[in-house]
Amino acid sequence: MSAEPHDVAAAGTGIDQRARQILDFEREWWRYAGAKEQAVRDQFDLSPTRYYQLLNEVIDDEAALAYDPMLVKRLRRLRSARQRQRAARRLDADAR
Repeated sequence: MSAEPHDVAAAGTGIDQRARQILDFEREWWRYAGAKEQAVRDQFDLSPTRYYQLLNEVIDDEAALAYDPMLVKRLRRLRSARQRQRAARRLDADAR
């Protein structure tokens, strides 16, 4: 059995197994039946809140960026967009 590209990349990145599993899940979570939150519970035995806390830690790690640059950059962009939306809503609410 040959190694997957990400397996080979992970060998030199210093990323731990749980971080790899989280990134691999993020890359393909839509393949799991049902809602993402239920898939998180099934795959990781974590609450969705804890999972997202871990995910945020993972995508801030440079080793994760080396493991899967496109995915990590996309997840960082999505997080930044959500932060901007929350800030805009707060500013709008404060202006009222």
